[in-house]
Amino acid sequence: MTQHLAAPADVPTTGTHTGWWRDAVIYQVYPRSFADGDGDGMGDLEGVRSRLPYLRDLGVDAVWLSPFYASPQADAGYDVADYRAIDPMFGSLHDADAVIREAHALGLRIIVDLVPNHSSDQHEWFQRALREGPGSPLRERYHFRPGKGADGALPPNDWESIFGGPAWTRTENPDGTPGDWYLHLFAPEQPDFNWEHPAVRDEFRSILRFWLDMGVDGFRVDVAHGLVKAAGLPDIGAHDQLKLLGNDVMPFFDQDGVHEIYRSWRKVLSEYDGERVLVAEAWTPTVDRTANYVRPDEMHQAFNFQYLGTHWDATELRTVIDASLAAMRPVGAPTTWVLSNHDVTRHATRFANPAGLGTQLREAGDRELGLRRARAATLLMLALPGSAYVYQGEELGLPDVTDLPDEVRQDPSFWRASGQDGFRDGCRVPIPWTVEGSSYGFGAGGSWLPQPATWGALSVEAQTGDPGSTLELYRSALAVRRAQPGLGAGEDIQWLDAPEGVLAFRRDGFVCTANTTGRAISVPLPGRFLLSNEPVAPGADTVELPADTTVWWAV
Repeated sequence: MTQHLAAPADVPTTGTHTGWWRDAVIYQVYPRSFADGDGDGMGDLEGVRSRLPYLRDLGVDAVWLSPFYASPQADAGYDVADYRAIDPMFGSLHDADAVIREAHALGLRIIVDLVPNHSSDQHEWFQRALREGPGSPLRERYHFRPGKGADGALPPNDWESIFGGPAWTRTENPDGTPGDWYLHLFAPEQPDFNWEHPAVRDEFRSILRFWLDMGVDGFRVDVAHGLVKAAGLPDIGAHDQLKLLGNDVMPFFDQDGVHEIYRSWRKVLSEYDGERVLVAEAWTPTVDRTANYVRPDEMHQAFNFQYLGTHWDATELRTVIDASLAAMRPVGAPTTWVLSNHDVTRHATRFANPAGLGTQLREAGDRELGLRRARAATLLMLALPGSAYVYQGEELGLPDVTDLPDEVRQDPSFWRASGQDGFRDGCRVPIPWTVEGSSYGFGAGGSWLPQPATWGALSVEAQTGDPGSTLELYRSALAVRRAQPGLGAGEDIQWLDAPEGVLAFRRDGFVCTANTTGRAISVPLPGRFLLSNEPVAPGADTVELPADTTVWWAV
């Protein structure tokens, strides 16, 4: 089944380098919630394949697929049992091959998720380690440790799981007696690999080659900051460790040893034609530390989580934009911009609520306000230099579903105390394609999470052709972005004088003005009107920017 596939028609082979990722708009598909091809209520690869023309027409450059590997689904596929097989709920390797081939035929690139920090507890290595008991060589590929105390009844250290509770689970020996403990920074069903072991490093280089041979154009690396742990696995000495994330370098996150791993991966990718890429999901305390992941011999991109967490406020946004561009400039990497993904509340709902509530919210907030701000924030994001990520359904203006009943929730962190808020299901509800139907066109057999009764009015069918819709705004914005030479790649913007609450910057032949306030503000007319999220009426010399409005201008 493994084979080299042809690159997309517009993708040059070795010898010609375009750096396509530097200004790419990349669309995240969460397969179980995108489109259901076989009518079982769960999205799958055939559903993805059938909707690729929609993504081409939307105007994106690449598609990032969240995990579809063989998995018990303890954490929605981020617990991988076999990295070279497709979970039957999503299809087969033939279906994956069809997605890659058709995407390439349509001029789209495919980026797949890779989960190297941990496996499933059903992975063959881990199952053998349990069966063989203490002394098994397989245990060295994970973090097995004896417990503390006279009978080993206490965890080896004080690390806490991101999903809540201790980051350690005790095993049972083959004879039934209490055994060693194993480390899992996430759910107990997700044991962490020991990346000091050469077999782990060899295995993942082999996995990279397997999917590169299948023709994928790159990898989004899950928990890229977590692979290497501090020597000796030292105690942190604090509780509520989740609150420390993003503020300090933790002994289990953002250790300098991860960079050697990614340098070796970059060498693997360089063996292949078509400019394959690595994208880091790296939660770090500062954008400067994020920049370490995208040095010239490591990854190509890293998610900009500092930007994602910034509220709709001109001062905060300018600070993060400046810091992001400044951090990437010395390493020559493009800055990335993202507003939503499968782990956070959709930005149409975040912006509907007051600032300072974080990225996982329980309140619907002011829907009209949130959508207006979200549309404005999208135009601001797409005007910035670098690459942008779009999460499925945001082009429809979808809000988070904040009223899912407890009995339908499937986010593992929802059921564990003191961990993440556990409300990620709200951004994972299957998206609507048609005005009517049992699942609004998602599939013939309903949907794995219940969709709101309002979903039909937000569907692709309902919004297509409506010039005021969010979908048509995205289509127009992506078309203008392609047509404007000054948009896309770059590493600088020129800030312009603007009233308080307004951001204004110039790029080559282009000006962006964004009013982040709740009132209309008049500014000098920057140039020829291109696009805005709210109606504007330019005058002879000035223009009034409506509340929460971003406008693009040609100059």
